[in-house]
Amino acid sequence: MLHLSVLRLMLAALLVLISPFTWAEATLVAVASNFTKPMTEIAAEFEKATGHVAKLSFGATGKFVSQIENGAPFEVLLAADGTSPVTLEQSGFAVPNTHFTYALGKLVLWSAQPGYVDNLGKILTSGSFKHIALADPKLAPYGSSAQDFLKQQGLAEKLKPLTVLGENIAQTYQFISTGNAELGFVALSQVIDKEGKIGTGSGWIIPTDHYPSIKQGAVLLTKGAENPAATALLAYLKTAPALAIIEKYGYGLPK
Repeated sequence: MLHLSVLRLMLAALLVLISPFTWAEATLVAVASNFTKPMTEIAAEFEKATGHVAKLSFGATGKFVSQIENGAPFEVLLAADGTSPVTLEQSGFAVPNTHFTYALGKLVLWSAQPGYVDNLGKILTSGSFKHIALADPKLAPYGSSAQDFLKQQGLAEKLKPLTVLGENIAQTYQFISTGNAELGFVALSQVIDKEGKIGTGSGWIIPTDHYPSIKQGAVLLTKGAENPAATALLAYLKTAPALAIIEKYGYGLPK
């Protein structure tokens, strides 16, 4: 019969050999469309670091909120605004005091055509375009910010007959990239290159003081309250590797 101390040593060795990933979980995450590229990369790094899997669904924040309120199984929301997470906390669909800003979005007036959009956006008043695209302001915060910008410039009513609404910022980008709209408003993350500049077509990175700050908020939803993968993902978003990816795609970092 083995001595008790020997048994303890064998057990300790076995625990060292067992990967911490043995207890890995998966979490279902609703992600604002503008954050598709960085979140896809972050999810891959998150899995490498923790073993947990983040299953991502991309779409319009407004639609996600409605789905969550109607019982959708999402456990984490990465919104395109800062108000939706707070609203979900207040209505009992998110865990209180878990929301935080994970990124600061930047708006771009963009065209798939090289040389079409000037670096001051003067085309908005001097161009002869037939269509301009933006995300539906009722569903997508980037669309709301674009609309506020046009109002501030006194152009909202003038351009209204030419406006094409995308369900979300991804569809808006598609309208412009395929030429169905000559230009429109997208997120910088959708068109940025490795040098931190607009990689294709032409565009104007609109100064952030020209539209309401796009504070993108994350929150732990009630369905994910007991899932360690959900809480681990939210914690990972605050780490240096995740912040580096967020910044790489043109977002400002929360202070």
